[in-house]
Amino acid sequence: MNEIELIRAQLNLERQHASAVVRACASALGNAMADAPFRTTSVEYLAWILSRFEEREQVFRELLRKRFAAQDAHRRAVEAALALPGSNREALAKLEAALGTSSDAPRWSEFLHFFSGPWSTRRDEIDRLFAAHARVPDWRTVSAIDADSIVDERNRWARVKATMPVDIELSSNTAGV
Repeated sequence: MNEIELIRAQLNLERQHASAVVRACASALGNAMADAPFRTTSVEYLAWILSRFEEREQVFRELLRKRFAAQDAHRRAVEAALALPGSNREALAKLEAALGTSSDAPRWSEFLHFFSGPWSTRRDEIDRLFAAHARVPDWRTVSAIDADSIVDERNRWARVKATMPVDIELSSNTAGV
């Protein structure tokens, strides 16, 4: 496996884990999730991972602006993708709204719908455009994936799994997301 494949595998794993946490949070609403450690570790994980995706997009945008003129078709395509509904900031705002009331199932369902719909669609397009225009050093720079970040993600994921209510399944399968 080459370096780009390793980076892409980690990015995909982070996205799968985030999707699994979102689905588990939506499922756990009727199971006394309000004060559970699972709620805390899940929200911490989601806030962390969404912030990482946001940082990556900012680095990608800056890289793009340095590489292509404003009129360039590649730059315009990426800028259009970055302007699509479903941003990480929107996801963080919807996560905060879902946290507003501990047992507000409609808000968690709304967050799940947003995450599996607009966020995921936007993310797919940005990933596609990045893969089409990125050079090896770009993958390193934009992804910000290194041994420390991988260990950090694994530790955060392990905390979520360790606090999972017994009757909730935490699957990293992304079917439907």
